[in-house]
Amino acid sequence: MTSPDPNKPFIFGVDLDGVCGDYTLAFREVVAEEFGVTPESLPLERSWDFNEWGLTPETFEALHQKAVLEKRIFRDMAVMDGCADALWRLSDAGVWIRIVTHRLYVNWGHATAVADTVQWLDNARIPYRDICFLGAKPEVACDAYVDDGGHNIIGLRDAGNTVIAFDMPYNRSIPGLRAHDWSEVEQIVLDLAIQGGRYVEVQLPGFPSGAERLDTNRPETE
Repeated sequence: MTSPDPNKPFIFGVDLDGVCGDYTLAFREVVAEEFGVTPESLPLERSWDFNEWGLTPETFEALHQKAVLEKRIFRDMAVMDGCADALWRLSDAGVWIRIVTHRLYVNWGHATAVADTVQWLDNARIPYRDICFLGAKPEVACDAYVDDGGHNIIGLRDAGNTVIAFDMPYNRSIPGLRAHDWSEVEQIVLDLAIQGGRYVEVQLPGFPSGAERLDTNRPETE
């Protein structure tokens, strides 16, 4: 058995919706407007198929398409607390950030979905080395993943992958490795990288960390 190459980067596969971006909150606004109800009447503690909101699979598909193509939620949704800063620190430590997302779900809307995703990543100041748009996530070569979808978590693990379940109401019945926020994700990934024999560069004190460097290093404009 060969030893891990400490100079080979630790590749971390990062899901977007429900992990980096608050899909539930953004989609709730669209559903509330469509149904003529207040967003607060649609509980955030929901199942994967939105039963609590009274959505059928057909209704979800139609409203998701409207949310993506008309309301542009892939461009404007809120960022999960601590996500950008944690990913910057991981990137600084030598972790290769690979975005892995199934945002091409909407037929005939791929150009909008891709463009809005890249714009959102820039606006959210989330670092990444590459990005994969696909549904079959076990096909992507990563050392570890973070995901919220139960089918993805189980499928990836069944294929022999290490997966951090990003805690959501609809995945809490799944046992195993779990993070409740981005500080926990960051620590787990660093531990996995070290356990895998990879070199990890620790951020020196006194230097800007995380996404704040993008403000401190931005050229002044008149």
